[in-house]
Amino acid sequence: MNEAADIAALTVALRSLVPGPDRTAAFDTVSALAAMRDLGIVAGSLKRHGVQPLDAAPELLPVLVELGHRTDMIPRDTVHHYTAWNPADGRRRMYTGDPMEACLQDAVRMVFPSLVASLATCEQLAGLEPYDPAFALALRRTDRHVRAMVAAIDYTVAHVSPVYFAQVLRPYFEEFTVDGRDYLGPAAAQVPLWLVDLTLWQSDRSGPSYDSFIAESVPYSLPSWRAFHAAHAGSPSAVGKLSAAVSWENADRLPAPLADAALALTDVLRTLKTFRARHITIARKAYSDDVRLYENGSGGAPIELLRSVLDLTRDNETLVRRSTRPRTQAA
Repeated sequence: MNEAADIAALTVALRSLVPGPDRTAAFDTVSALAAMRDLGIVAGSLKRHGVQPLDAAPELLPVLVELGHRTDMIPRDTVHHYTAWNPADGRRRMYTGDPMEACLQDAVRMVFPSLVASLATCEQLAGLEPYDPAFALALRRTDRHVRAMVAAIDYTVAHVSPVYFAQVLRPYFEEFTVDGRDYLGPAAAQVPLWLVDLTLWQSDRSGPSYDSFIAESVPYSLPSWRAFHAAHAGSPSAVGKLSAAVSWENADRLPAPLADAALALTDVLRTLKTFRARHITIARKAYSDDVRLYENGSGGAPIELLRSVLDLTRDNETLVRRSTRPRTQAA
């Protein structure tokens, strides 16, 4: 249907999928998530072909609102529905059926276990001070988890053409309107790496454009991740705490736990920097003047934001690295 841009068939398909009130009320959480996924991929297909889904199927509105309420998420499908909550076998839901679309889904899917683990170590980190040996240990564990993002972007570069993404897949991630509000599609840009940034540096060493992007992205996250953001936004970051601790030390000697913490924090920031440098490289190809169909990325932000966040990550990594350079580690 998508290949033929068959709006009539897509409309019939969507309306036939919309469950009645009794069936919707009987869904458990897993069924509600699955229903949102299946309705969303057909609704997103209609929007890709220029039709607001709720204009084509008005009876969908109360169902989306109810499913969002039942799952404590936005009233449309997200990147979680499209990847982690999507079967990996022959029942996989896709817009195009192209192997490159499956590879992109798999690249995102492989990140989530490590992201969950990194949030657990970031939670520990938030309650520690740099003088505690556990501070450096939490940073090293976080670094190991974040490396999955680098592996995912390398996998994407190897298997997904920028032209395919920009001209074929990207149009399916456009927003559509639910109850008077526009909601973005289930794009990989919704993967909340910014939750790791929050604890490491963003909470007190960010910039206005990144802060705005995060504020707009928070609603698309899982309920527990929104709670994580609420709990740590505005709290001292790892970079902030380490900088304050280093400023009190003798210029020539740094206690061993503090030196270890600085090294571990430098490493994880370098890993984030590596991911962002590779991400911006592929994004520039997909959004170059002769390829792109859209000005903004699938997460709703301009490509310039990627450069801004890369610069912020690099600045924080440089700050930590230089703060310890002239010092010697105490025995």
